[in-house]
Amino acid sequence: MVRLTVDGINVEVPKGTKLIDAAAAAGINIPTLCYLKDLNEIGACRVCVVEVEGNESLVTSCNNVVEDGMVIYTNSPKVREARKINVELILSQHDSQCTTCVRSGNCELQTISNNLGIVELPFERKIKKRSWNKAFPLIKDYTKCIKCMRCVQVCEKIQNVSIWDVSNTGARTEVDVSLNRKIEESDCALCGQCITHCPVGALRERDDVDKVFDALADPDKITVIQIAPAVRAAWGETLGLDREKATVKRLVSALRKMGFDYIFDTTFSADLTIMEEGSEFIEKLKDKENNKFPMYTSCCPGWVRYAKSHYPEIVDQLSTAKSPQQMFGAVAKTYYADILGVDPDKIFSISVMPCIAKKHECDIPTINDSKAEKDVDVVLTTREIDRMIRSEHINVHMLKEEGFDMPLGIGTGAGVIFGATGGVMEAALRSAHFLVTGKNPKPDAFKEVRGMDGWKESTIDIAGIKVRTAVVSGLGNADKLIKAIEAGTVEYDFVEVMACPGGCSGGGGQPIADKEEKYTEKRVDKLYELDQMSEIRFSHENPSITKIYEEYLEAPLSHKAHKLLHTDHDSWDMPLSPFMEDEV
Repeated sequence: MVRLTVDGINVEVPKGTKLIDAAAAAGINIPTLCYLKDLNEIGACRVCVVEVEGNESLVTSCNNVVEDGMVIYTNSPKVREARKINVELILSQHDSQCTTCVRSGNCELQTISNNLGIVELPFERKIKKRSWNKAFPLIKDYTKCIKCMRCVQVCEKIQNVSIWDVSNTGARTEVDVSLNRKIEESDCALCGQCITHCPVGALRERDDVDKVFDALADPDKITVIQIAPAVRAAWGETLGLDREKATVKRLVSALRKMGFDYIFDTTFSADLTIMEEGSEFIEKLKDKENNKFPMYTSCCPGWVRYAKSHYPEIVDQLSTAKSPQQMFGAVAKTYYADILGVDPDKIFSISVMPCIAKKHECDIPTINDSKAEKDVDVVLTTREIDRMIRSEHINVHMLKEEGFDMPLGIGTGAGVIFGATGGVMEAALRSAHFLVTGKNPKPDAFKEVRGMDGWKESTIDIAGIKVRTAVVSGLGNADKLIKAIEAGTVEYDFVEVMACPGGCSGGGGQPIADKEEKYTEKRVDKLYELDQMSEIRFSHENPSITKIYEEYLEAPLSHKAHKLLHTDHDSWDMPLSPFMEDEV
């Protein structure tokens, strides 16, 4: 242990502790811009500087360690002056038009500038503008980038994609797409983790809000909107609602006030996904000699993009089942259009997702199998739907709970946990057990696949059949797992992969929160709590699922089900990873 003094407070911390953590142990918060614990401790922004007694120069607290007897001042006049100058220099190269920035009010640079009392700049502004493909689901605004390197580190160390890198030197330094590529030419998985880790508004999703407002105002459009499982655990965070009050039924109430015609639950189509994907897995298991294993889940479009660009040799092992979003879109413009007795083209299908890769997924031409041009017309992130609620001046605290419309508004607890890492696997195993044995297991029989670990594995016994399963979240963990499978060190039958750490709850389209607050874990816990409270916890017991098969789809894996609910992953292209190209 090392003893030191921080702002007059005696502290004892383990040897090797960073100064910033020692200050935190004394209850003192040191402001930062580039710092991400254990990931980006490079002192690039120099906002976290502190004064160490006996040292002439200030030191960065994020990457310097404690020494016995140290006396540290985190906010001395010398520190305050240096910190203010450093932030002013950053602002001199930053577009500070906060009123037109999606991160206004939730921007770390804005907060620090306000706290430092910066009201004018002593330095000349030099803002560099660069063009960007505004049709791409991920948008970068170079005029807002502060070169903190967070996106670089997250993309490389957590997601193993390395889309971002530093270009040029000195005053010309920029963070740009790596290897001098355009973003649309890159192997970006569209996981959006660079967005949620950016401290400012330099990275954001493509804003599709106006398309939805236009549809709401069009009397010839029937607006049908679906809400993804993970959205219910996060939508109230930036609107000031606590987790208990921010229920999905209050979100339904807000959407009704906005004028949506029909509001449905994506947990319905999550249950549908389980019926198709679970049946597909069982069929493969029955004919193990003639099938390749493991079978990988396919409901995460970020993972599918990654698999196609980094490991094209395993694409034929992906489940052919569409994601719940796309299954819902296909059902809405066929089965539900028939119920309404309308032309499918009159239906404008919107989904609210915790994800930006879904914006690309709905645009894949070969994924559209209804009679309309597109099965899902527009995808909104959780952040976008929150912005719409604000722009409609809806007082969310006054909302009363309202139910989903029927028949596509019924979902089970199994469908709800799709938003958590391990949830798809657990839901699939619950129904697979029934499909094999004719009996339900205990709802929590497969809970060993739960938890925030990046790589989990278990062996499940279903009627004497040993099923080896694995669950990974975060593309870096997916990469390690696939390499281990190819090396022969592990062997699985069924693997769930989610591109984002923690699953959809930590998706790139979710509200941006303090990473130290473990928001993703809290969202995951909420989804499992909702599963426990559900009256129906098995996908195959959803009455709306039973009804759609009886009235329309006939049976899982039927010809009609294959046409509407399955897809061909080989029918569209992804740029290969540069690492793949090197191997080729």
